[in-house]
Formats: sequence, C-alpha cells, structure tokens
Amino acid sequence: MDTRLEVVVFGATGFTGRLVAEYLQSSCAAGRPVAWGMSGRDLAKLAQVRDQVGAPSSLPLIRADASDTAALAALAAQARVVISTVGPYQLHGEPLVRACAAGGTDYVDLCGEPAWMAKMIRAQDAPARASGARIVFSCGFDSIPFDLGVLFLQEEARRRFGAPLARVRGRVRAMKGSFSGGTVASALATAAAVRRDPEAARAMADPFALTPGFRGPRQPWSGTAEYDEAAKSWTAPFMMATINTKNVHRTNALLGHPWGEDFVYDERVATGDGERGASRARKLARVDRLLGTLLGFGPTRVLLRRFALPKPGEGPDRETRERGRYAIEFIGDTAQGKRLRATVTGDRDPGYGSTSKIIAEAALCLTRDVDRRTTRGGVWTPGAAMGMTLVRRLQERAGVAFAIEK
Repeated sequence: MDTRLEVVVFGATGFTGRLVAEYLQSSCAAGRPVAWGMSGRDLAKLAQVRDQVGAPSSLPLIRADASDTAALAALAAQARVVISTVGPYQLHGEPLVRACAAGGTDYVDLCGEPAWMAKMIRAQDAPARASGARIVFSCGFDSIPFDLGVLFLQEEARRRFGAPLARVRGRVRAMKGSFSGGTVASALATAAAVRRDPEAARAMADPFALTPGFRGPRQPWSGTAEYDEAAKSWTAPFMMATINTKNVHRTNALLGHPWGEDFVYDERVATGDGERGASRARKLARVDRLLGTLLGFGPTRVLLRRFALPKPGEGPDRETRERGRYAIEFIGDTAQGKRLRATVTGDRDPGYGSTSKIIAEAALCLTRDVDRRTTRGGVWTPGAAMGMTLVRRLQERAGVAFAIEK
C-alpha cells in the first residue's frame, strides 16, 4: 500500500505557493479530497499558511530548504508528486529535481528558464528514467496553454484532415493581469546567465534547445511589428515565446514527431487591425527591444530586483486576480493548404490566478490519471506527459477552455 502523500507543495509560504495550497484545500472542501501537504524552510510560516487557507491542523508540514539535500531526499520520499514554486529554478531548483529523479518521485514546476531546463534534461533524464520519476517543467501559464493549445489543434486536424498541421501560429489576443514576480525574477536570472555563459546564450536563441539530437527547420522570428494576414492583425514579439516555442518542439519530439520533423511554430501578440493595431504593435516591439537591452545591463537588473519585484509573499489581491483573463488563438495550416483555428482562454489572471489552478491540476493529473506504463520516467513536457487527459481536466476544473473556431 502506497502511504505517501499525493501532493506536496514545496515553497508554500511564497505568494504563488500559497495560492496553490488554497486551491488544493478548496478542492478538499468541495468534496474532491486530496492527500496533500506543504513544505518549506520555516515550519512556523507553513503553519500560518495552513491556518490562512483553512486546512486542518493535521495537514502534514515538512521542513526542507532548497539547498538541504538530505531534507529534500526525505521530502521526495514522502510524496507521489512534488509541486515546486521556488524559483528562479536555475538558482534554487536543481537539488530538488535531483532528489525527485533519484527517488522515483514525480515533479512539476513553473519553470520558464530554457537554459537551465536544457541542463536538467542532460543531467536528470537518465536518472529519472531509471527510477520512474516523471519530471515535468513549465506547468503554469508558461507553457501549458500554449503547449496544450498546439496539441489540441493538431489532434483535431488529424481527426478532420487525416494529416497534421505543418505550420501553426500562436497569437495572444488578450491578456489582462500581470506576470508573476517569479516570471520577472527568472527573466533577470536568465539575463545574467546569458551575459556570463555562452552556452546559456545559445540555448536561449535555439528553438530546438530542448530537443537534444534533433534540429528542425528554421523557425519564424521577428523583433519588429508585422502584419499577419492569417490572423488579420498586426503583431508584435511575445516575451514568453522564447520558452513556449521550445516546449512545443520538445512535445513534438517526445511524441515521435507526429506533426512532422519539418514542423514550424511561432508566437506573437496580436494587436488588432488598422492603424491603431499597427501603432500598438510598433510600441510593443520598441518596449521588447528596450527590455532586452536593459536586462543585459547589470545595474538595471539590480534596480529591477530592488524596486520592480514583489516582496516575498506579495502579489495582486483576489479581486485583481479574478478580474484577469487571457485568450490565445492558434492558426494551423496543413501542407495541402487546409486551415484550422482554435482558441484557449483562461478565466483568471495568467501569472497567479490561472497558474495556481493549472499547476495543481497538472500535479493531480500526473499522479492520478496518467498510466506509468505509457508515460514512464524521464524529463517530459506537459503536452507529451499528460496531453489530452490534462486538457479535459483543465476544462472541467481549472477554468481553461479549449475550442475549435467555426
């Protein structure tokens, strides 16, 4: 009999971790019981979070610091799946991934740091395969709506046309709400890594950095405003495309390239038609270039860390989170010119409200719904590990809708 907890939230005293804990407790209160616990370096603060979210006093609290290898190994031994919200992962994440990979414990996180992920694939895929651990990065807004959005569209294309889509465009139509402080912190850490490490710089620039041993065709990229005839909209660069596109290509590779080895994918922000849309696209493109320049400048990163990042435990209030939303359109074309469109929408702000629900349901999907005989140990993407099973779970419980456009 497996006596381990189903889910342990590592980093539950942080703002996002606390939202994940609140969501799991709300599931229990709604009659969907979960055997879960919380972990962090301060038991007193964990107890405060337990009380704040309304969890019973019997809820397990596990002390573990991100650098304490013995404590992390003990944590991994007590869980079927660990949710990690402790980033930036390139600074704090490797010991826990290593502990889970060695101990056969499933793991999900919110990582959007491709150079670190590429490193973990090289270092931890083999140990995870040996132990049976399923390691799944990027289980928040980056990259689940994009990774699963492409998968959802491709599945429908194969059903309707009997052939995959050779080219897919991801276009962010709406996004109300802020990026999380963790996303900003990861961007700062990544910018610093790129400055000092040529390998990290190459990984950021390479759309196939997460598919070792495979290189596909040249992928579309532009740092300027462009009109997209397929989307009937002006478009601008999307800051999260750097990680999302890599995960989409890794999903295709892990599944055995069902979309073809010449599959092409890109992501941009759709700003609308006409002069207003063009003006907004040009403005966003300038901001994107300026942000890239500033992140490459050390003193600017120090200032951003000091003044732009939320303080520990801080984030938008509940009303702000619940007012947020997002909508992404996916436009796909077969090699024969047939076209199909899909939308993915979320009912909360992307950085916190939706992300906290998505990662909790991804963890439950992995441990409850995905057969280990089909998804064995290794480093996975959400699309390859959980696929349409997770699509259905998110639609039923997490306020994320997937729809084919008519």
